[in-house]
Amino acid sequence: MENVVIIGSGPAGLTAAIYAARANLQPVVIDGMQQGGQLTQTTDVENFPGFETPIAGTDLVNTMRKQAERFGVRFLMDEVSACDFSDRVKKVSLMVGGTLEARTVIIATGASARYLGLDSEQQLMGKGVSACATCDGAFFKGQRVAVIGGGDTAMEDALYLSRLAEQVTVVHRRDVFRASKIMADRVLAAPNIDVVWNAVVEEVLDPRKGEVTGIRLKDVVTGNRVERVLQGVFVAIGHTPNTSAFVGQVELDPDGYVVTENTRTSSPGVFAAGDVQDRHYKQAVTAAGTGCMAALEAERFLAANG
Repeated sequence: MENVVIIGSGPAGLTAAIYAARANLQPVVIDGMQQGGQLTQTTDVENFPGFETPIAGTDLVNTMRKQAERFGVRFLMDEVSACDFSDRVKKVSLMVGGTLEARTVIIATGASARYLGLDSEQQLMGKGVSACATCDGAFFKGQRVAVIGGGDTAMEDALYLSRLAEQVTVVHRRDVFRASKIMADRVLAAPNIDVVWNAVVEEVLDPRKGEVTGIRLKDVVTGNRVERVLQGVFVAIGHTPNTSAFVGQVELDPDGYVVTENTRTSSPGVFAAGDVQDRHYKQAVTAAGTGCMAALEAERFLAANG
């Protein structure tokens, strides 16, 4: 029987592990499909406190992992296939390692950014292609960038980037935004934001050079193609929380995010931290903060319930 099982090994899961281990709870962390989470796809992290110079996302995660290992945290290279939180003893079924029983569980499985599905996009990930404007926008000061999408997230990203970049081009496959009117109106009124309607990105240029030099657009109405010269591409078509294993076990909102109150879920003894329950901020530092909160909540739960 485990005291704390932590599902996920990004900043939220690792921070929860550090705090739980220091409380002598002997936590076990299930790495998940992507060890280290989304942060491992970020080349340079400039906004995580404590680092005077940029640090690679992979290096930051590895540093946190070594810190957790120093406190005796156990890691399982496995993935959760199903859970049963209906009883006092929580059951976590693994793809390979059977079933774990735990007094408390911390869900820190994150959310996966939706991408366009282009080979060139994947090749240039972290080399000019990003799904997080607030994470990477500062690298594009005074440059030309594109935001792909038409919802509120795309509008927020475009407005944020407009304060940094020389020019922002919003590319949307329809002739009207899906975003709220107030957000759409702000984008349309911004002097350095232009909109390309009824268009999709066919290719991000240029993988051969190893950096973004532009995008090739296709007009979905006329079929015409045009290229835009720019240095950054921000994909803002949403995120998918990694919660398929928890359906029916904890309350999820309509988009699949875990509903929490101070990291507590609807199932007593089960907590959630990081992007899996955060649809607004999606930062490494906020994920780490909620990981701390979840571990403290788990500690208090165990103290109160034996």
